[in-house]
Amino acid sequence: MGPTGLWLVGARGSVATTAITGLLALRAGIVEPTGCVSATAAFDGLDLPGWDELHIGGHDIVQTPLEKRAELLTESGVIPHRVFHAVRDGLSEVDAELRPGYHPATHPGSQADAARSLSADITAFARRRGLRRVIVLNVSSTEPVFPELPEHRTLEALEAAMSVPGRTVLPPSSIAAYAALRAGCPYVDFTPSTGVRLPALEQLAIELELPYAGSDGKTGETLVRSAIAPMFTTRALAVRSWAGTNLLGGGDGLTLADAEHASSKLVSKGRGLETLLGAAVTAPLHIDNVPDLGEQKIAWDNVSFEGFLGTRMSLQFTWTGYDSSLAAPLVLDLARFTAAAHAAGQSGPLGALAFFFKDPVGSDEHRLAEQAAALRKWAGEL
Repeated sequence: MGPTGLWLVGARGSVATTAITGLLALRAGIVEPTGCVSATAAFDGLDLPGWDELHIGGHDIVQTPLEKRAELLTESGVIPHRVFHAVRDGLSEVDAELRPGYHPATHPGSQADAARSLSADITAFARRRGLRRVIVLNVSSTEPVFPELPEHRTLEALEAAMSVPGRTVLPPSSIAAYAALRAGCPYVDFTPSTGVRLPALEQLAIELELPYAGSDGKTGETLVRSAIAPMFTTRALAVRSWAGTNLLGGGDGLTLADAEHASSKLVSKGRGLETLLGAAVTAPLHIDNVPDLGEQKIAWDNVSFEGFLGTRMSLQFTWTGYDSSLAAPLVLDLARFTAAAHAAGQSGPLGALAFFFKDPVGSDEHRLAEQAAALRKWAGEL
């Protein structure tokens, strides 16, 4: 495959830091690729960038050094101490490739100026490292839902509005997507934020013949739902309600404690469940910030269903995990698979990568087994 860039938006966050630490550990041969789908036997024949061929850079609006972020994640139990001490020098080297991101409250010029600056950072990174391609992947904090605007419908109208100083026509995730596409890079959104999912940006991706993928990485509760929900439909059992509660701390907990930020996450989760069950059901979902949990996330679900003769029954499950540990290998997978798609000349939404997302673009399939089969089929045809 050759040297490939992975440009992370939100590069100093927990998911990005865990992914970077994991990549450095994989290169050093001190860990196994546990959790990396792309490293399983099913994809042995696919030309993917090797661990030593992936070069990382990124944007972030915070200045905390990667080494410090990794140290905090080590103290919280996400990163083993031996791994942190083995790769800390490498973290400092990656940190030198990180650049200030875009924040609408602090950027003095137009959004067009901001996008040009972000694009220039990515282009300079590719040139400096001698990269064949760069995959831009958004792992920043979830944004509030951004309102639909008439300027989102066409690229011409969008770019005209972006050039107006002080005009906020796009959320930061969409600025990142626009900048990536203008730099000639595929874009992947691991968040439920707007990103590339606007008609004008989809038009731009098609015009530039670039692939894109998303949205909202499927790591915990929704992963379980996508495996269990088909059981009810295939056995003709009627689900009456599916209630869930998420307890989380850390940066995600703080972000999602705000109702506006949580709304896009709730919409993403709810849409997938309705599709899985084939009908709307009562499905209340609560996300609560529990600072004491730190990086740990707990999800509890109660499924009420009806069987023969109207007999009422229920299923409950509890999922406890570290979201960064679950997400990080998928970030590496998505970089590798998207690089393969780009090398093969694919463009537009990569529906075959639906396996990795709660709210996949380019696919209406939410059943985990069927998504896995589609991913294997797609890889075999590349």
